[in-house]
Amino acid sequence: MTSNQTKAGPVSSHACKAIAGKVTVPGDKSISHRSLILGGLALGTTRVSGLLEGEDVLCTAEAMRKLGAQIDKKENGEWHVTGVGVGSLSEPDAVLDMGNSGTAARLLMGLVASAPFNTFFCGDASLHKRPMRRVSQPLEQMGAVVTSRSGDRFPLCVSGQNLMPITYELPVASAQVKSCILLAALDTPGETTVIEPKPTRDHTENMLRHFGAEISVTQPDDGSRTICLQGQQELKAADILVPGDPSSAAFLAVAAAILPGSEVTIENVGLNPLRDGLFETLGQMGADISINNLRDQGGEQVGDIRVRGGLLKGVVVPPERAISMIDEYPVLFVAAAFAHGTTTMLGLEELRVKESDRIAVMAEG
Repeated sequence: MTSNQTKAGPVSSHACKAIAGKVTVPGDKSISHRSLILGGLALGTTRVSGLLEGEDVLCTAEAMRKLGAQIDKKENGEWHVTGVGVGSLSEPDAVLDMGNSGTAARLLMGLVASAPFNTFFCGDASLHKRPMRRVSQPLEQMGAVVTSRSGDRFPLCVSGQNLMPITYELPVASAQVKSCILLAALDTPGETTVIEPKPTRDHTENMLRHFGAEISVTQPDDGSRTICLQGQQELKAADILVPGDPSSAAFLAVAAAILPGSEVTIENVGLNPLRDGLFETLGQMGADISINNLRDQGGEQVGDIRVRGGLLKGVVVPPERAISMIDEYPVLFVAAAFAHGTTTMLGLEELRVKESDRIAVMAEG
């Protein structure tokens, strides 16, 4: 052990009666991934502030470097991303290691589907168990060739081709699958259309507009959503200030909500209407929640969340809300454990096929 290393010791926690104060949380992971991917395509240099520097996002950064983008972190904490232009990716000289990131894996599979070379993907043991058929199927319809292990699992190879535009109706609402198709469509002639049975996270659509893409979104009365993207249009560099991750803010919000007398303000949080289900649910359970300083930031709604604690009650969380809080259910389970009465959560099938079976893990916890 060197002189500047310290030996790990026990960690303990103690109950408190209430918490109070103002705080910020790390940057949004979904927006961080996309800022590197689209910035790596756009002509010019995109400056990204507030990037989440977790392992998943750093895997995306390294993959984009291998595909030709120039990505550097500056001394002031900004990340500068100089793109190669749509249709100008370079063949990577090594396998793209996605670590544990299903988001990076599925988005980058779409990105390279139109590139004229083979791209090999791998990940950790957990990612190798996750199904990839949801994205390989529409990519193959567009003309790409995907070769994988049995069960459409990693490691796999995407052989890029001259793709054809398609109209694809998602069998299951999934922002990752939708984004994969839209990224593949960027270098595909004509108009590609994705129809989702119900709205999912729209960070990809918002950021494509931010970089100058021609994209349209319509919502018929049946609750579905149709996204149309015109292919082979150039993207232009556009600076991004990544808002705080609502999934990270959720833990502080629940901590304040379950302790009567607490008052916590979480500043600069992403409040995309398709991501705010946890805060809506806490309010329904009886927490005092208010949003202040609501503003538009790079196509995303951002604001400050104030949470005051109180006595929570059990509620029924409808299935249509699941898509807007799919990553926040584990911490909602904690709030439900402190609430009076029974909380029933519907529509959670997707939690069975995340990095782990989150329902089983939380039930055991």
